[in-house]
Amino acid sequence: MRIFNTVSDLRNYLSGLRNAETEIGFVPTMGALHDGHLALMRRAKACNEIIVCSIFVNPIQFNNPEDLKNYPRTLESDVAKLESVNCDVLFCPSVGEMYPEPETKVYNFGPLESVMEGEHRPGHFNGVAIVVRKLLEMVEPNRAYFGEKDFQQLQIVKTLVKLENLNVKIVPCPTVREPDGLAMSSRNIRLSPEHRAIVPEINKCLADIPVLKNNMTVTVVKERIHQRINKGDQMQLEYIEIAHSDTLMPIQSWPEPGQKLVACIAVQVGNVRLIDNHQFNS
Repeated sequence: MRIFNTVSDLRNYLSGLRNAETEIGFVPTMGALHDGHLALMRRAKACNEIIVCSIFVNPIQFNNPEDLKNYPRTLESDVAKLESVNCDVLFCPSVGEMYPEPETKVYNFGPLESVMEGEHRPGHFNGVAIVVRKLLEMVEPNRAYFGEKDFQQLQIVKTLVKLENLNVKIVPCPTVREPDGLAMSSRNIRLSPEHRAIVPEINKCLADIPVLKNNMTVTVVKERIHQRINKGDQMQLEYIEIAHSDTLMPIQSWPEPGQKLVACIAVQVGNVRLIDNHQFNS
């Protein structure tokens, strides 16, 4: 695996491959890799001749300085994991390399950035959009792979590609879960044993929604989940929202059968914030 730290070295290497019409797949990450990331890599490997992974903890998408400070950084083990799935290229730039000058770009994603994560993390998606755009322009992949665990982020990235007219196919990949249902996340390693034992309740709540909706209104379902998450003093619900999966606009009542919906949730567990979602039909 080749490792590059500068944009110029990365571009020089990839340009030769691109001139040979080599299909390039790309998986952008912030490191602290887990099996969910490796699933993206395997998917990319199956559909492309060369796969590129980036590891960059993007400071401008963190609206909480403590979250940025505490975000796990495990480069040595990350490299070993990437080699285990035959990653071809790792791009691991510094903050100065990514942002030689302050970024002033402000995107307008409309209602998509004003709900759920957008409402609770002001400026987050603008930071995500800036770094994703820069990485896609640096790598110029044929395809880029994103997990559905960050469902709202995935919709933002799809919209970004259209806004910037980027020549790349965005490939969504299913959420990878632990055996007890917890969505894999780099933040999971910061959970205490006590907290790790109770967080599977998050996915259980989401998985129950398709059944609960048969006898409860949207409001009552959300209230029920609020009660379940907050029944002890270990977890605190930040939000639970049920929305149309294409627009992410929250629903107030159940639509006609057959429409695609997504339930999105954010929960504070100690000093760790976890998100998850569950897709289902009305």
